[in-house]
Amino acid sequence: MKIGTFPRAIGLALGLCLAQAAVHAQSDWPNKPVRIVASFAPGGSSDLVARQIAQHLSTRYGQQFVVENRAGAGGNIGVDFVAKAPPDGYILGLATSGPLANNKSLYNPMPFDAEKDLSPIALVGEIPLVIAVNPSVKANTLAEFVAQSKSAPNALSVGNPGNGTIGHLATEYLRINSSAKLQSVPYKGDSPAMTDAISGSVDGVSAPVTSLVANIQGNKLKALAVTAKARSASLPNVPTAAEQGIPLEATVWSAMVGPAGLPKSIVDSLNSEINKYTSSAEGKAKLASLGMTPLAGTPAQLNELMVTEAAKWKKVVEAAKISMQ
Repeated sequence: MKIGTFPRAIGLALGLCLAQAAVHAQSDWPNKPVRIVASFAPGGSSDLVARQIAQHLSTRYGQQFVVENRAGAGGNIGVDFVAKAPPDGYILGLATSGPLANNKSLYNPMPFDAEKDLSPIALVGEIPLVIAVNPSVKANTLAEFVAQSKSAPNALSVGNPGNGTIGHLATEYLRINSSAKLQSVPYKGDSPAMTDAISGSVDGVSAPVTSLVANIQGNKLKALAVTAKARSASLPNVPTAAEQGIPLEATVWSAMVGPAGLPKSIVDSLNSEINKYTSSAEGKAKLASLGMTPLAGTPAQLNELMVTEAAKWKKVVEAAKISMQ
């Protein structure tokens, strides 16, 4: 044997052993409880979705999946914790479109880069927005509301759940792209924005359908449009913005992610199980009970959504000069 060959052979053998050990460790996953970090407070839709997914995965893998809430900074705190976790499959995140896409242009600096520091795993579902107005407003459709705004002496006011929320971004998107004369009015949450729309303090409100549906069905608010590709099961008679010739899509979508470098075998396994859940009768029914439209897809499709949504809302944030600072 030539000089240097023996040490090289030992190195190759050691490398092979380590690789086999890593594969074996992955094949044993999960062999201890897995934490799913929900990036919002307990009791909200994101938390409840995380608990549904955790229960399903616990049953399927025979290992406990535990939800841990880490709220704050528009979801950034929880997702940052996931981004900085070891990529071993024992810390995952159930996050929304805010920290996965929209916040990238709202917060400066961001504590993580969603496209570089996370492993996309699976889409779970989305909650569409609805644009609704006080019943005294003459417009019965979003198209009529836009037209009315252009002829009104003053801008029509549209409340939203807060600065930088999807309700805010959607209103600014509508204003910029349709030349509507609108004024965004931020509140601290869905309820106060809805209350002022009902009282007539503002002309309308842009918020997730889950927060407005009861008052729309009770005729306290008049729904003009749903901002999703398809109509909402909660409001089947309300047309989408696109049906009215207005290209406005704005939803709160949820997805499972992990730290960058998560082994492909774990990503693929989780993606398969989550897709099974969101495509099942049980999963569809439970998600629908939260006002959510179930989604499914590959990790690559989730990654593409994160990239395209970040680029889409960046243009709106810059044009409207929105900042969370």
